[in-house]
Amino acid sequence: MEISNAIDILGEKFSFSAIDTNKVIEALNLPKTAKILDIGTGMGSLAITLALNGYSVSTGEPKEDESVYANQGWHNNAKKVNVEHLIEFNAFNATKIPYEENVFDAIFSLGTLHHIEESSRIKVFQEFIRTTKPNGIICLFEPNQKAINLIRASDVSHPDAADPDEYIKGLNLTSKKIVGSNFDAFVLKRIEGT
Repeated sequence: MEISNAIDILGEKFSFSAIDTNKVIEALNLPKTAKILDIGTGMGSLAITLALNGYSVSTGEPKEDESVYANQGWHNNAKKVNVEHLIEFNAFNATKIPYEENVFDAIFSLGTLHHIEESSRIKVFQEFIRTTKPNGIICLFEPNQKAINLIRASDVSHPDAADPDEYIKGLNLTSKKIVGSNFDAFVLKRIEGT
């Protein structure tokens, strides 16, 4: 199914991020056999977009997360666009990812970093590095100011976006920012030899 058809089916809430995330996913051009983890499932927007691009995806968020952004029926959304068979959900916290070292070719996260306690963010990046293969990527999408303003129209307490570059100093990662219409992508890679 094309992303435009999925947008028609899943609506404005999905399209708010799907256009930006789909553009970056296509540009990354990962092999279809890539082992991928999506951190922070929510309504399943990123996992679904990855699956629409032909990837099998593991996804998860904390079981105890009761925020309005968690547990938003990702499975029903995935069924609506016929990709539920490509997505596997496991509840977990990003500070303790329940996978072995060097498992994933890519880790993705959509609008999650700014909801993680600031004191835990370096630990989260350490977990990303631990579970990503040495030649893998970490791709984080954070809302830009335009998106934050739109979100705050219905959620005035929504936090500011986080800048991943603030948390990767000393972690042997390079960072490339890709500006989007609502979400900017930060594509992180290990520095050769680490």
